[in-house]
Amino acid sequence: MHFSDRIQALKISPIRRLIPYADEAVARGKKVYRLNIGQPDIKTPEEYFDTVKKFHPHTVAYAVSQGIPELREAMSEYYKSWNIPYEPDEIFITSGGSEALSFAVNILCDPGDEILIPEPFYANYNTFATLSEQEIEPLINSRTRAIWISHPCNPTGAIYTPDEIHMLARIAKKHDIFIIADEVYREFVYEADEFMSFGHLTEALDRVIMVDSVSKRYSVCGARIGCIAIKNKEFLAQVMKLCQGRLCVSALEQFAAVGLYQTPKSYLQEVNKEYKLRRDVLYNGLKSIDGIVCHEPKGAFYTMVKMPVDDAEKFIIWMLQNFDINGETTMAAPGSGFYAHHDQGVNEMRMAYILKREDLEKALNILKHAVEAYPGRI
Repeated sequence: MHFSDRIQALKISPIRRLIPYADEAVARGKKVYRLNIGQPDIKTPEEYFDTVKKFHPHTVAYAVSQGIPELREAMSEYYKSWNIPYEPDEIFITSGGSEALSFAVNILCDPGDEILIPEPFYANYNTFATLSEQEIEPLINSRTRAIWISHPCNPTGAIYTPDEIHMLARIAKKHDIFIIADEVYREFVYEADEFMSFGHLTEALDRVIMVDSVSKRYSVCGARIGCIAIKNKEFLAQVMKLCQGRLCVSALEQFAAVGLYQTPKSYLQEVNKEYKLRRDVLYNGLKSIDGIVCHEPKGAFYTMVKMPVDDAEKFIIWMLQNFDINGETTMAAPGSGFYAHHDQGVNEMRMAYILKREDLEKALNILKHAVEAYPGRI
């Protein structure tokens, strides 16, 4: 039986690899506080469901490949409210942000080509942009096609400064490469004077590939609505080929997503306020645990934590199998899930603060006692 080299080269997600251990713990009667995955518990806006109820065409036909005009227009107005000048014909609808990222890579790269992606390694917590221009440029060669940026960053919670963003634009222009800007957490920025989007780079918008999604913003992860946007007609012509190849994104979900853009701004303001409160609970709780090192996340709803353990994945499995307090335990994501290259024994973990504050407090209390009891503590 033959399988392609491409599929065999793909690895199982290190994060989701631990789900069976969590399922086994639940089957044994444990309650598991899941800090491992960014699935919000925030209520989806009613405008989404109200719009779904209005969808009743005579025939559910194929939608246009690039996305229905109503949604592209709504997204264009949304971007303009952020002073990001994308027109409807510069926005193509995708099946979530993941498909948008896949499109970008397929358009830019042949086998052997490279994309520079900052590893969220703890020592470089503030990610790639804290390096100087002179340090980044030697990493670029004739096969480099783009720099891929998450802003605000999943998994570190870091935010790029305007100086860092302009620096990356200079590098992209000088070397004739693209910037893939994943900004799905744009609304979740805390204590920042002003968020600068890569879409504000007026000097380089023809090489900024904006990747976006409504999933986390409006708590509709299962809807799978995202987009890819750029002010580059040649690039968009290539996107169209891929859109036509996959026919269309769900007509119902596109129609419903239009309703999301009718959601009052107060919804996102309240969500931001709640995540900031959760961030504070998580960060202050982590600081109180002996041996843990972390930085205060400035955006998104994740942080990377350096643990006083020999191996984060082993520690998580040990908690799920052997440690609980009153039948409750905690699950986070091992740092190895976020590194392209790593040695055995990675002791960083990503934690998402997507639980209610009282549940975060319980999870942190369990984590504190687990760290103290773990046989592989360092």
